Amino acid sequence: MSYQGNIQWFPGHMTKTKRMIEADIKLVDAVVEIVDSRIPESSRNPILNDLTKDKPRIIILNKCDYADSVLTDRWRDHYRKQGYGVLCCDCRSGKGVKDFVPMLKKQLGDLLEKRRAKGMIGKALRIMVVGIPNVGKSSFINRMANSRKTAVGDRPGVTRGKQWVTIDKEVELLDTPGILWPKFDDQSAAEKLAFTGAIKDDVVDVESLAESLGEYLKEHYPDRLTERYKLPDTEGRITELIAKSRGMMISGGEPDTERAAATLLDEYRSGKIGKITLEAPPM
Repeated sequence: MSYQGNIQWFPGHMTKTKRMIEADIKLVDAVVEIVDSRIPESSRNPILNDLTKDKPRIIILNKCDYADSVLTDRWRDHYRKQGYGVLCCDCRSGKGVKDFVPMLKKQLGDLLEKRRAKGMIGKALRIMVVGIPNVGKSSFINRMANSRKTAVGDRPGVTRGKQWVTIDKEVELLDTPGILWPKFDDQSAAEKLAFTGAIKDDVVDVESLAESLGEYLKEHYPDRLTERYKLPDTEGRITELIAKSRGMMISGGEPDTERAAATLLDEYRSGKIGKITLEAPPM
């Protein structure tokens, strides 16, 4: 991938969220980290490890219906080897979400046993839900609560305030706003976040971004690209090829590459091109 821009984005409310997590971590028994199955490592905020200290962690590989299932299985195994509880699910459809509470109780088995020994029966497990913007935290909580208690949107920065959500008598979730890190040392990770929409389009060059995504798809998923856009081949700039195939033209018969770029990004993000993952775990 070869996006030429330099992506930086750290709104003020992200700093506020960082302070909130630092203050509230002592109130919870474990941390659930929601990540995007299409970019599991790039959608993990490295500063969360410092913020959440040594709390038990469950990683939820969300949006698995949009990701390459073979690579999702490899990521699940990768994180399990690091000692995390791992759950693959799609919070929009509800797939896999019912397995969360059993996994949570298994992960916190020692704590629950200590509480039983002390006669602390009925005390709810308090869990902090963290993750970067647009990975599906609110969708996960709404599924767990079986209601729309939190704002859900497909744009970054929808959840702004702290709120506790009671799942049942045994589990309470603390929702937190999405938090990105202050500086992208790895522009490859920033690029992948922009592909999925975790970084707003208005801070990137959309045409260059789409062209970079197209290059990745040409190399790793060429059949899905040619099938979706009815392309005889993928030689040339992908935005021009898509514009011509879809009849996206501007005055003078020139291909409307801006519109084609927006189409490619939108259709990737919505899963219309197919189940595609943008990174693999280390072998």
